[in-house]
Amino acid sequence: MQRYEFQLNIPSEKYLAYYRGTAQQVVVRCFDGVTIQFPASLLKPFVASTGIHGAFALTCEDNHRGANLQRLPAGL
Repeated sequence: MQRYEFQLNIPSEKYLAYYRGTAQQVVVRCFDGVTIQFPASLLKPFVASTGIHGAFALTCEDNHRGANLQRLPAGL
């Protein structure tokens, strides 16, 4: 199992590109310096009127299948 932790700060106006489907992948740099890419559709549960903000963890199988995104508690 792979786990990647990172911070997201996507204002609502920038999230529109993901919502409209013009951008389908999100690319982020993790806290440990690794750059990853994942489907923008994983962000939908976390969208607020101000956009998407906070620390997140993406977990997936070793073959990068079965991705799951969760928000980390504040202060981490």
